[in-house]
Amino acid sequence: MSPMAIGCVVFAVVFGSAILAMSLRAVVPEHHLSSDSKDVVKLGVAVVATMSALVVSLLLASAKGSYDTRNREFTQMSANVILLDRFLAHYGPETKEARDLLRRSVTDALDRICLSNNFQLPMLAPTTATSQSIYSQIQQLSPRDEAQRTLQGHALRTAVEVSQTRWLLYEQRAGSAIPMPFLVVVVFWLSIIFASFGLYAPRNATVVSTLCVCALSLSGAIFLILELDRPF
Repeated sequence: MSPMAIGCVVFAVVFGSAILAMSLRAVVPEHHLSSDSKDVVKLGVAVVATMSALVVSLLLASAKGSYDTRNREFTQMSANVILLDRFLAHYGPETKEARDLLRRSVTDALDRICLSNNFQLPMLAPTTATSQSIYSQIQQLSPRDEAQRTLQGHALRTAVEVSQTRWLLYEQRAGSAIPMPFLVVVVFWLSIIFASFGLYAPRNATVVSTLCVCALSLSGAIFLILELDRPF
């Protein structure tokens, strides 16, 4: 499911639990709604709310860390592609074919991104033949002096780094820092909290609107966490 769909499900479950609890208030025995019962419920909900806040914070930190890591890897790969092109340019006109192949690879990747309605890392899917072809062309160069020999060595190392980073990002495309059972438990806790709100809340438009806004805020937070966890 997409982050937007999961966010909508979270909103429906959390807000629905509050509305359901408000509806059940009419059939709950009066002694269950006494001030003593309300105090005990408040204490229990406070414990659940504390755990929920802690877990949501952990989820956000985990998603942000995952996003930052992939962003650094993507930026590093882009910088290495530019650096590889510069090494080949400084080497001399002998590298024209390798540079053209490198640029076609990047251009094709960008075209696939523009044409893709659902970005599933099309530009990161490594093309083994292309990577090997570029590496082979660089390896087959015949340096005439020490400067070209140095540039060839730098270009080979950079080409390997680009390929390694692409494979790393490609393999990470389906990974998630947010386990689904973890998310289900958090939503369950939030439902309990909102059900306790609805059980003792009066039935009027102000209360319903407030609960709706709170549920929308929480579902938006879950949506943002999932978006950070799936940057591509």
